[in-house]
Amino acid sequence: MNAHLFPSVSLLRKAVLAAGLSAALVSAAPAVAQDSPAPAGTITMQGRGAVSVAPDMAVISASVVTTGKSTADVLAENSAAIAKVIEAVKANGIEAKDIQTKGFGIYPRYDHSKNSSSQPDIAGYEVRNGVEVKIRDLAKLGGLLTLVVESGANSVDSIRFEVSNADEILDEARKKAVEDARHKAGIFATAAGVDLGAIADITETGTEMPRPYMMRAEGMMMAKSADVPIEAGEETISANVTIRWTLK
Repeated sequence: MNAHLFPSVSLLRKAVLAAGLSAALVSAAPAVAQDSPAPAGTITMQGRGAVSVAPDMAVISASVVTTGKSTADVLAENSAAIAKVIEAVKANGIEAKDIQTKGFGIYPRYDHSKNSSSQPDIAGYEVRNGVEVKIRDLAKLGGLLTLVVESGANSVDSIRFEVSNADEILDEARKKAVEDARHKAGIFATAAGVDLGAIADITETGTEMPRPYMMRAEGMMMAKSADVPIEAGEETISANVTIRWTLK
C-alpha cells in the first residue's frame, strides 16, 4: 500500500487541533463584539408643589330629619319641610342648577327596651332628606346658613369651600412639584460630581384638594337671629411627583 496516500498520525492530529482553534476563535468573536459599556446610573427624586389660594365658592350640605310612627305621615312632614328650605334658598337668589337633593332615606327605628333575644319591635320611622347648595358669592354664605336652619333644616352636615379655577391652580402646583424634584436632584448630582441626563420616567404620586369642613346643627341653632360668622381663609392645592433621571 502506498504510504503517500495516507497522512501520518501526527499530521492528522495537528490538523484537528488547528481546526478546533479556528472554531474557538470564530465562536469567541461575536461575544467580543457584543460587549457594551455598562448602563449609566440614575437618580430618583420626589418633589412637592403647593399653591395657597382664597376660595371663591362654598357648598352647604343640610338635611331635614323627621321621625314618627307612620311612614306616610313622616314622609309627608319631611317633604313639606325640605320644600320650604329649597323655596327659601331660591328666594335668596340661588339658581336651581346650584341646588341638588342629597342623602334621601327612610329608616326604621327599633324599640330595644325589651330584654329579649328576639328581633326588636319597630317603634317608628325616620326620614332624612338633604339638599346641597352651591354658593357662588361668599358674601351670602353666613346669611344662607342661618336661612336654611330657620327654614326647617335641623342638620347641617358640612360646609365645603371651593376654588372655581381649581384645575388651573393644580396645574401650577404640578409645575412647582417638578421644579422641586429637579432642584433636589441637581444638588445631589453636583455633590456626586455627575450631571443630570434625560428624564427616564416621571410619575404623579398624589394630589390634595380642599376638604369639607364639618359643622353640627346644634351650634347653629343658637345663631338664628343673626348671620353665622364664617371665615373662608385660604385653601391649599398640592401635587406630588417622582422623577428618575439618567446620569452623564
